[in-house]
Amino acid sequence: YPRRHTLETQLSKFNLTEIEDILGSYTKVLFVRDPFQRLISTFMQAMGSSPSFSSFVQDVLDSGQHNASVAWKPLISLCHPCFIQYDYVVMFGFLRQELGHLLQRAGLPIDSLLPEFTDTQVRWTYSWLSEQMFRELSLQQKKQLSHFYRWDLAAFPFSSSFLSD
Repeated sequence: YPRRHTLETQLSKFNLTEIEDILGSYTKVLFVRDPFQRLISTFMQAMGSSPSFSSFVQDVLDSGQHNASVAWKPLISLCHPCFIQYDYVVMFGFLRQELGHLLQRAGLPIDSLLPEFTDTQVRWTYSWLSEQMFRELSLQQKKQLSHFYRWDLAAFPFSSSFLSD
C-alpha cells in the first residue's frame, strides 16, 4: 500500500482487508516487559513528579485504564496480541538470547549487530528494586495493580512478577 502508506499513517486509517494484508507482509515483533517493572522504570524516569512510589502508583490507579499514559497502560490495550498474530514476542531480561535468535532467523550476522547486554545483572537489579518498591505499597494497592494488569499477566509469562500472586 505504498500509495497510502507513509511513516505517519496509522494502521487504523486502513480497512480490515488492507490491515490484514499489511500485517501479513511484515515480520511482527512484540517487546514485552513485566508491568510492575514498567511502573518502576516510569517512576524512576519521572522522579520528582511524585513524592513516593506509593503515591505514583495511586496516581496510576486513579487515572484508570482509559486515561492511562502509554508508559504504564496495559500492553494488551496497546499491542492487541489477541488480534495481531506476532511472529516473535521478546521478553525484557532475555534480550541477548532472544534477539540473537531473531537475527539468526532473519539471516543477519548476530555478533556484529547485537550490543553487549548484561541480562543477568539487569534481572538481579530489577528483582531487588521490585522487592523494595513492592514493600512500599499497601495491600489494597497491590490488589488493585494486579487487577489493573490482569490481562497482561494472563497473556504473557511474567511468572516472577510481584503482581502475579
